[in-house]
Amino acid sequence: MSFSLPATPAHKPVAPLLAFVFLLFGAVFLQNSVGSRQVLLLVVGAALGLTLYHAAFGFTSAWRVFINDRRGAGLRAQMVMLAVAVVLFFPALGAGTLFGQPVVGLVAPAGVSVVFGAFIFGIGMQLGGGCASGTLFTVGGGNARMLVTLLFFICGSLIATHHVDWWFSLPSFPATSIVKSFGVVPALLVSLAVFAIIAAVTVRLEKRRHGQLEEGVTSEHQGLRRFLRGPWPLVWGAIGLALLNYATLALAGRPWGITSAFALWGAKVASGLGVDVGSWVFWQIPGNAKALVAPVWEDVTSVMDIGIIFGALLAAGLAGRFAPNLKIPARSLFAAVIGGLLLGYGSRLAYGCNIGAYFSGIASGSLHGWLWLVAAFIGNSVGVRLRPFFFAGERTKVALSGC
Repeated sequence: MSFSLPATPAHKPVAPLLAFVFLLFGAVFLQNSVGSRQVLLLVVGAALGLTLYHAAFGFTSAWRVFINDRRGAGLRAQMVMLAVAVVLFFPALGAGTLFGQPVVGLVAPAGVSVVFGAFIFGIGMQLGGGCASGTLFTVGGGNARMLVTLLFFICGSLIATHHVDWWFSLPSFPATSIVKSFGVVPALLVSLAVFAIIAAVTVRLEKRRHGQLEEGVTSEHQGLRRFLRGPWPLVWGAIGLALLNYATLALAGRPWGITSAFALWGAKVASGLGVDVGSWVFWQIPGNAKALVAPVWEDVTSVMDIGIIFGALLAAGLAGRFAPNLKIPARSLFAAVIGGLLLGYGSRLAYGCNIGAYFSGIASGSLHGWLWLVAAFIGNSVGVRLRPFFFAGERTKVALSGC
């Protein structure tokens, strides 16, 4: 994802204190209104936000630097994340239970809607400046531009729910899990082999371009101070995200997702403004219809998304880097609008985003997760080519390179 961390001259306790107070208030409220499981999911969400921020774990920027410069550290970290996830997920999904609770993967049909949705989502990643997880954690970290991306992400998600029944009627393969089709061990071996191949290809291409691999991030802090204040090595983030997704599976009975909450938030606002969203086919599906009429704090994804924002705020405050900047160039602002709409619309068509479809989809053994990866990567390639029109610094780079 694309964002900067403005250094501040001194550590200021206001942001972490504010984040802690909000999380504490939220935990008490959820305990009284829903129950302890929802409290734990808020905590997991906050831990995800802190992990994403401190590791600067980006999907958008990782893909962009590989496409532009053949630097593959971010992609390799994603393969580590996926490898840890499938090792944890596949046995549980094969058994159908985890710690005595029924669990299911995020498995969806693989067809035209996934290809088109993931493709435009990929473009939106580069124009909006982040993916689904990136939008949330950079908002929490104080990036004002990403608030615009988030707003139009929600708008795009809502618009898609009005059309999604048509998209889902287009040709597709049925929802297929390689865990169920091949068995746990064969599915695990195949997945790990593919991750290793992708990582090896990035190593080869990076060494061919640069002669050696890029060194990892360093920090002036060590031990517990580094854990609290960052920055973290990418591998810490990869392992942390996989473990926290596993915790989500154990608590929620299904893996981590993000963008269904955006559609829900948009639908609730639209309904409050008098739009009859309940008559749309998408909101007549039993699970969606129930979420539309229920309080938002009963929605697992919404609670976790809020947790991510405040977890990132906590991390930014601990790092002394919470410094919002409202000066947003007009073209960059326009890109955030377009990117947000593409992100929101594409995520609904593709049955999820870089988390729900890519990370959790592949961790669930769903074929649609792999299809999403290919289509979204192609979309990112297009988005990278479009970025110089919207971002002055990248126009300068293109001019200097003679491209």
